[in-house]
Amino acid sequence: MLDEEASTGIEVEARTPAKEGYSLDVMKPWIFRLAVIVFVILAGLLAKSTVLAQKPVPVKVIEVTRGQVESTVTNSRAGTVKVRRRAKLSPPIGGRVVELPFREGMLVKAGDLLLRLDGEVQEAQLKLSERQVASAQARHSESGQAAERAEQELKRNRMLAERKIISDDQLDEFLSRRDRAVLASESSKALVEEARASSDLARAHVAQTKLHAPFSGVLAEMQVEVGEYVTPSPPGVNLPTLLDLIDPASSYLSAPMDEVDSAVISVGLPVRVTIDPFPGQEFAGKVVRIAPFVLDFEAQNRTIEIEVELVDVEMAQRLLPGTSSDVEVILRTADDVLRVPTSALLEGGRLLIFENGQLAERKVQVGLRNWNWVEVTGGLQGGEQVVTNLGDIGVEAGAMATLTETP
Repeated sequence: MLDEEASTGIEVEARTPAKEGYSLDVMKPWIFRLAVIVFVILAGLLAKSTVLAQKPVPVKVIEVTRGQVESTVTNSRAGTVKVRRRAKLSPPIGGRVVELPFREGMLVKAGDLLLRLDGEVQEAQLKLSERQVASAQARHSESGQAAERAEQELKRNRMLAERKIISDDQLDEFLSRRDRAVLASESSKALVEEARASSDLARAHVAQTKLHAPFSGVLAEMQVEVGEYVTPSPPGVNLPTLLDLIDPASSYLSAPMDEVDSAVISVGLPVRVTIDPFPGQEFAGKVVRIAPFVLDFEAQNRTIEIEVELVDVEMAQRLLPGTSSDVEVILRTADDVLRVPTSALLEGGRLLIFENGQLAERKVQVGLRNWNWVEVTGGLQGGEQVVTNLGDIGVEAGAMATLTETP
């Protein structure tokens, strides 16, 4: 028994160290795994705060300030510079051109001779008619004198008839002679009027050989030269005109506006004009006429034409007819109000605000607006910074940001 117990005790003593060694061997892998997990977590946190940390997106901002905002409407298609006085001229008769006193681009005054045709035949007819007038006047003067003599003879013979010196038959003969002389005088007078009318007609034919400026302006185009023959346009056939006369002082802008804006546009409203040959410049104008009808063209929005005149008259006279332009009709104006660029406004009246290095979305209330500015009536304060480069990648609410440019 003692031996067994002794042996058993020995075995117990021998096993106890063995079991403890086994437990340590089993725990070592778990400790290693735990250490690895902790290391990975720490490495991830370190990487997130360094290598994988979100880079601030560059943003451009503008500080909210107070200023002017206008409510405007613009043309739906490009406007056009036109002139109210433009004449395409040609002589009413044919003939050979013998004189062109002015050339293209020259200024002319109302009544100046622009073109003269060979009028030799017409002038000869005029001289003939003038001589006929002179001849008719001479005959009328002669017949008038004869009528006066017949009237005097009638008076003398009436006195003689009263004294019974001549018979009644003789008196009747003097009366008939007087009447014939009066009729001859009246007939000669009619011939004079006829000759004058013929002379006027001949003078009109001579005038048709000369083409005069109907108003002062610029000779824009010439389609004929001295020595060339011109032919009048037959009825129903439009031949090219020979001369094109333009009055720069009558320049105006014609602009098509969307029909929905016809209810808010009125004569006298101020207008801001941009003209293609003068980029970056704006010109003041006003609405002077609104068409009384809506234009309806196929495959095109319905529009209403308005006419605009520039305030700067000298500038208006420099504009070439046919030049493209754009007009912006100013409906209302609000002064000294909070405003932000129109391009910075998101759908639904939202803005991106730059605050403490981060972008935040802000809902605001808006008032008047145009292409450049929007009036902010609520939800924003002066001095706050509004993001303007909304289309750039990463520029969204919640993103970290850094300023790249501040106007």
